[in-house]
Amino acid sequence: MAFQIIYTKRAKKDLDELKGDKSKKRILKAVIKSIKFLAQSPKHPSLKTHQYHSIAPVYPGQKVWEVYAQDKTPAAYRVFWCYGPKKNQITIISITPHP
Repeated sequence: MAFQIIYTKRAKKDLDELKGDKSKKRILKAVIKSIKFLAQSPKHPSLKTHQYHSIAPVYPGQKVWEVYAQDKTPAAYRVFWCYGPKKNQITIISITPHP
């Protein structure tokens, strides 16, 4: 099942900042690849999807999830997301280095 990807204002800003920083070209490529996999299947093995508890949900009753854009890298980038607002939609909450 394919999902439509929606971005919060924060996530759009995070993505725009990556696009605007030529030194982060490799990170941007990894983030875009992760988002494509997420749209195809949130359970894709390379994403290492797991619940994240330190970010408040965007939609009441929904859990926040974290997926890997990078691994085994200092301050590796992560994509935080939740299901919704509608069926077959995923909302990207933020795109940040691992806290």
